[in-house]
Amino acid sequence: MSDMKLSDKKRLQIIEAAVDLFSNSGVDATSMDMVAKVAQVSKRTVYNHFATKELLFSAVLNHMLADIECNERLKFEPTIAIDEQLLQIAQAEVNLLTSDAFLRIARMTFIQLLHDAKLAQTLNQQHIGCLGTLPNFLAQACEHGLLSIEDLELAAKQFVYQLKSLIFYPLLYGIETPNQQRYDYLIEQTVELFLARYAAKIA
Repeated sequence: MSDMKLSDKKRLQIIEAAVDLFSNSGVDATSMDMVAKVAQVSKRTVYNHFATKELLFSAVLNHMLADIECNERLKFEPTIAIDEQLLQIAQAEVNLLTSDAFLRIARMTFIQLLHDAKLAQTLNQQHIGCLGTLPNFLAQACEHGLLSIEDLELAAKQFVYQLKSLIFYPLLYGIETPNQQRYDYLIEQTVELFLARYAAKIA
């Protein structure tokens, strides 16, 4: 950060202060005065960089998403069993969904989603995790005769949403505590259920 311009340094200070405040106190409960105090800059400086709290929130969200960006394209390997590949994909997805960084974003945005439809669209367009490239992976598995899927987008969502409903949401809402042994079991069940529905039938 030593090579950054002073203006860029102050902008980053403001964003990092807002990350902590938004995460701990909520967006609505955080004022620009509070951001300025924690960032150790003047209120005028905050407004020079971010004219509204909505713009600041957007910058904070982009900053946090950049830290967990995980859009590596899934590569189908015809020499590896399909169940092993799906298990690896599911494990990587669960690692992301249960990470402190991802949960922090989820908790910060949860309330905002209730009154900001555009935010939901923005998050959906990010394609965080495997959902963005999973349909293509599934298509390749179908081409190799391992899976039989008519609606690739739907199948990909079924796979990911199963993991979210069983692992991510209970953790987000505080219904369950982290339990890797439980996660491993749920991952295995998710893959088994998926293959029971979509594995190609051998004549």
